[in-house]
Amino acid sequence: MALNYRSFGFQVLVGMAVGLLLGLIARSIGTGPDGDLNWLATALKTTGSIFVSLLKAIVPPLVFTAIVASIANLRALDNAARLAGQTLLWFAITALIAVGIGIAIGLIVQPGAGLHGATLAIGKPDSMGGWLDFLKGLVPGNSLALSGSTKITDGSATTTLSFNILQLLVVSIAVGLATLNVGERADPFLAFVRSLLAVVRAILGWVIKLTPIGSAALIGTAIATYGWSALAQLGSFTAAIYLGLALVLLVVYPTLLIANGLKPGPFFAKAWPAIQLGFVSRSSVGTLPVTEAVTERMGVEKGYAAFAIPLASTTKMDGCASIYPALAAIFVAGFYGIPLHFIDYVLIVFVSVIGSAATAGLTGAIVMLTLTLSTLGLPLEGAGLLLAIDPILDMGRTAVNVAGQVLVATIVAKREGILDESAYYKPGEELAVA
Repeated sequence: MALNYRSFGFQVLVGMAVGLLLGLIARSIGTGPDGDLNWLATALKTTGSIFVSLLKAIVPPLVFTAIVASIANLRALDNAARLAGQTLLWFAITALIAVGIGIAIGLIVQPGAGLHGATLAIGKPDSMGGWLDFLKGLVPGNSLALSGSTKITDGSATTTLSFNILQLLVVSIAVGLATLNVGERADPFLAFVRSLLAVVRAILGWVIKLTPIGSAALIGTAIATYGWSALAQLGSFTAAIYLGLALVLLVVYPTLLIANGLKPGPFFAKAWPAIQLGFVSRSSVGTLPVTEAVTERMGVEKGYAAFAIPLASTTKMDGCASIYPALAAIFVAGFYGIPLHFIDYVLIVFVSVIGSAATAGLTGAIVMLTLTLSTLGLPLEGAGLLLAIDPILDMGRTAVNVAGQVLVATIVAKREGILDESAYYKPGEELAVA
């Protein structure tokens, strides 16, 4: 098969290679006399920040419209309650398997045991998660799910407003269920929501086209800022994370597909555009339109895909909420020389399966990590150990998140008889980004 040099996938790969090269050049230039970033590192960081900001800006309207529309789509599905229940069940099954793999690798590798006393940057993260905060955070403080924060710098206070994505998810689910309850009277509102969703997805399509540039900037920034030193000190942990992600993606997912009568090859061929975009964007929500498109190409009934994927993009996180917190907890415990007992591993499983909504489909998994550490009573400073390499880890985590989202929708569709297997086995074509 000839390589399509104009394809989006090839452009992203080129962007990643260019970013790696620019990052190495920026690191070789060094810092200024005052320790400031050099011009190339500054350019990479600024470009990457703009790309991430564009993704974050589109997330709130995308989450609201996608979730409301997806729940409303249940009206057109036969046996909607069963489909919803099966979807949530398979969310839990795959999360349970993933966290089990994370714990097993952690027990074998013991990634933090040899680093006790190492000169790593340690500090409490800016944002932390606890069960009380998590439960309180489920209740929206206002109908827009807006929250404010004030930061004092050099005697001056700066107040910023931001959307609490977890609360926005709750608001969206409530509005979606209300539209089902109201029935036909909600049709004008749903028509507006679906129109807005189409507009938002069009804008997101424009942002996604910038992914080759954004990926170059983000990877370049990670290399320029941290180099290989952070990876060297935390090498065993990084290797353990990617080993766990690889086992889930390349062993567990194919096994589940085969167990449900599907060949893995067509799945990965069709899911690759979404997996690849998840890797470079580090955002499950930002990848949502592409994830939904590849799921429909997989042969999943369109109405069910429109329900399952938006929900999965905010709550289905095998990488961020299962493998990562399990291995991170074992790493932190080993670094501080704190023994973990059987009940601690049970708690890790519980947090991973139940608390995954805390990740909310955004870049990074710091809330889920601190939620796990606080549940086990481990030092929250341990999260600070991992912040330096988090962007590198988050790429692989998000790729697995996205693959798992497509997988669950495909398996449930197959089991419920709403999977077009002729479409599943049909050779895929280049996926349009817009």
